[in-house]
Amino acid sequence: MRKICFVIAAMIFVGSGGIAIADGPGDPTAVKKEDDGKWLDKEGNPTYKISADGTVDWFTYSGYRRYHSDCHVCHGPDGMGSTYAPALKDSVKTMSYGDFLGVVASGRKNISTAQENVMPAFGDNPNVACYMDDLYVYLRARSTEAWGRQRPSKKEEKNEAYTKAEDACMGKK
Repeated sequence: MRKICFVIAAMIFVGSGGIAIADGPGDPTAVKKEDDGKWLDKEGNPTYKISADGTVDWFTYSGYRRYHSDCHVCHGPDGMGSTYAPALKDSVKTMSYGDFLGVVASGRKNISTAQENVMPAFGDNPNVACYMDDLYVYLRARSTEAWGRQRPSKKEEKNEAYTKAEDACMGKK
């Protein structure tokens, strides 16, 4: 399922010429939980769910882990940016879910007279592509300050449906 969503989002991005028209993600309030444990907002976009006791949903926790294994080198600690890559916790505030998927999958090149920024394409890297929703959910939580800079200490457990989707995306049988 993840791979299908990813492919569709990438096709939309490429078909649109790769131009991002940002509407922003909207209200992050979780209203529906999918079988794999993913929470969705009223628009159907992946979002976070943090309980009053500080327990985060599995996608937020996994997104934290994935961000710090693949994204923080360029985009700084906890999505806060660096001297050569933007703060993703700010970018997600104005970037739609589809635009986020497209940029991560296809990359982006911004050239100005002052500098050249290149975001490599991660659509063929299963360590990123299989976890794009997780990354989006984590960065969305960071963008609204619903989650701080610390590693989540309490998390929901990874459920069987998530594990099956993850295994399928990673090519495991």
